[in-house]
Amino acid sequence: MFTHPQPPFPSQQQSMPGNTAAMRPLPDHGEESYRGSGRLLGKKAVITGGDSGIGRAVAIAYAREGADVLLAYLNEDEDAAETKGWIEEAGRKAVLLPGDIQNSKHCRRIIDTAVAELGGIDILVNNAAHQASFHDIGDISDQEWELTFRVNIHAMFFLTKAAVPHMKPGSAIINTASINSDSPNPTLLAYATTKGAIQNFTAGLAQLLAENGIRANAVAPGPIWTPLIPSTMSTEAVENFGKQVPMKRPGQPAELATAYVMLADPLSSYVSGATVAVTGGRPIL
Repeated sequence: MFTHPQPPFPSQQQSMPGNTAAMRPLPDHGEESYRGSGRLLGKKAVITGGDSGIGRAVAIAYAREGADVLLAYLNEDEDAAETKGWIEEAGRKAVLLPGDIQNSKHCRRIIDTAVAELGGIDILVNNAAHQASFHDIGDISDQEWELTFRVNIHAMFFLTKAAVPHMKPGSAIINTASINSDSPNPTLLAYATTKGAIQNFTAGLAQLLAENGIRANAVAPGPIWTPLIPSTMSTEAVENFGKQVPMKRPGQPAELATAYVMLADPLSSYVSGATVAVTGGRPIL
């Protein structure tokens, strides 16, 4: 039986967007545990926020299932280089592309680079996100509110719009929503609001693209142990992170990878418009 780290965790704080190597305990991305079986052989995937956390776990799983991967990320070059190494160890091609997805031109550059460097795009994983905690609505600046929407929902639209013309029937779009989509944490007001929008966007997109043979689904993680946590939450919240769900612990990024593989797998051809909850036992409505 697998054992996973349980809170309380060591006191730790990082500046945004956080660094994997500084986390205690280190997250598990499936480096030693994920075994592929060719489910995505020959596929070409784009993963935003692919340098660390959920994105890294998905990249490792996709590569071991036979996919080439473009990793889009902000500026976390050290984390991205490590993820690239895991992809290449699996015998697949890895392309790194840093930059800010707030910018619609950069979103189009991501897709254009994937088409040029990978030879196409079969899977788009919209995973990158911005999060910050506030206990008073008056503390949320207009700029912070707009930043959260630009990164979390506007970029998703820009990337999807750019990718769809290059996607053939059987392609898949997978968006990272959250347990906050249905059960918003009040201290994450801006973030939770965008996650609700992502779930709605995914449901509408699935219907819009059905005739194109392109599927759209979402994964709704609960508390997951990634660099986002020590870089955006208080010391006390980090120490007790994950206690609030029935399993009494945070999920590890590796524990989400199979959901993203299933939704990308061509054999899941009748699954579209769905949200897969990975929440440690806490139901979503």
